[in-house]
Amino acid sequence: MKAQVQGMGRKGFGFAAAAVMTTLAGHAFADDLLGQPTPGGIALQPAASVLKHDAIWFHDWILLPIITAITLLVLGLLVWIAVRYNKKANPVPAKFSHNTTIEIIWTIVPVLILMIIAIFSFRLLFRYNDMPKPYMTVKATGYQWYWGYEYPDQKVPEIISKVLSEEEVAAKGLPHGLYRLAADNAMVVPVNQVVRVQVTAADVIHAFALPAFGLKTDAIPGRLNETWFKAEKVGTYYGQCSELCGIDHAFMPIEIKVVTQAEFDAWVKAKAPAEAPAAPAAAEAAPAAAPAATTPAAAAPAAPASAPAAAPAAAPAA
Repeated sequence: MKAQVQGMGRKGFGFAAAAVMTTLAGHAFADDLLGQPTPGGIALQPAASVLKHDAIWFHDWILLPIITAITLLVLGLLVWIAVRYNKKANPVPAKFSHNTTIEIIWTIVPVLILMIIAIFSFRLLFRYNDMPKPYMTVKATGYQWYWGYEYPDQKVPEIISKVLSEEEVAAKGLPHGLYRLAADNAMVVPVNQVVRVQVTAADVIHAFALPAFGLKTDAIPGRLNETWFKAEKVGTYYGQCSELCGIDHAFMPIEIKVVTQAEFDAWVKAKAPAEAPAAPAAAEAAPAAAPAATTPAAAAPAAPASAPAAAPAAAPAA
């Protein structure tokens, strides 16, 4: 029996080691592909914004240790009970119905665990809501089944962003894995600048999600939801609509292209509508007065100032 327990312990250790190595390998593979999913990957995408760094820290140092500890505890209890209290080792079963000490422990410990998770979770939520002064605003509108991006600060009208077909992906020389991720028009933003994203929808509920930036915000018709990010690296980042929105939900990619400030300024100059020529400062002065009319009536001499005096009255009759 002891040999069986030792064997099960070695197997459990092996499973734990394999899980750790798989997680590390997932991080390593994820580092190779910035801003896009990794085939077969199980780890989070590498962070490309301040918010995602905080989210990864919360996952790796708070959630994962707690989940691992609970899983190992439950597994250990199951193995111990199966070995120590099976029919062969314990032919006479216990008759007690409850244990007050154990009940107090398994009530208090979960409450403490949830309090720890809540404290760090609230800190992360407040971090998302504590948006610094934005450099620019982009309004992202979800449609069935594409996105529209407006730049009100730069006076850039709405840009429609639709999924590329497989043929278009191949024609652009992109990897086939970017099919249903690449779009014909990307959201273009400058690096190291705070970008406020106002999210809404025109028809049904969508969700604006981009894993590398740690973003997922619902797009609801008639409502503006806000989120923000500050991209740390130049590159192209991919996401997708993350709310089931109809038959082509899977064909609604989000592509964000992070460029240098100079490249962004040039892009804005190319996309912004040309300004209409300014009106003249003052219209040319009209002629002071039109020349006098030369019609015969106008040319006729003016009437005398006063008519001749009336004829004297007739003399009274004799």
